[in-house]
Amino acid sequence: MILDEAALAVKKELTNKRYEHTLRVVDEATKLAHNYGANVDDVQLSAMFHDYAKDMDKQFLRDKIMTSDLSNDLLNYHEELWHGPVASVLVEERFHIRNKGIQSAIKYHTTGKQAMSVVDEIVFLADYIEPERSFPAVAEVREHAYKDLTFACWLVCRNNIHHLTSKRALIHPDTLHAYNDLTRKLSTKYMEGN
Repeated sequence: MILDEAALAVKKELTNKRYEHTLRVVDEATKLAHNYGANVDDVQLSAMFHDYAKDMDKQFLRDKIMTSDLSNDLLNYHEELWHGPVASVLVEERFHIRNKGIQSAIKYHTTGKQAMSVVDEIVFLADYIEPERSFPAVAEVREHAYKDLTFACWLVCRNNIHHLTSKRALIHPDTLHAYNDLTRKLSTKYMEGN
């Protein structure tokens, strides 16, 4: 599927505001892909579909989680976490996108996960730092986004965990696994003197 076709399909499902956000994420992800030598096509398609299910009916998302191979445990967490995993299923069902790397980047763009690929990390980061994001913690992440992908993603995880704990909200295990994995990678990197 080419990016223009994907954009048309995504636009049909999203509000104008969400679609504009998506285009900014695609643009940011493209820049990051060039910066880090990632597969630009995979990054762009992942970014284009990352919020594909965001504006869909919550009952539809719930039903799709319950009737697909997705873990029903997802239903125990805030509904804001449902759209990525559901979109990863829908891109295969509706558009025959069976690229596991693309599906993974879409599925985990909100939570992160252990052992993220470069494509996973780029979409995760691009969604967080796109230019219209204006919360206080984003400035530090932007400062490191094009210098150290691992560290920038670690900052995103740290900030998300801090935000959720400050609200006494549940933290999805994938976020904790992502944080721990990135912490290990950074420890190893700095021990090796890189």
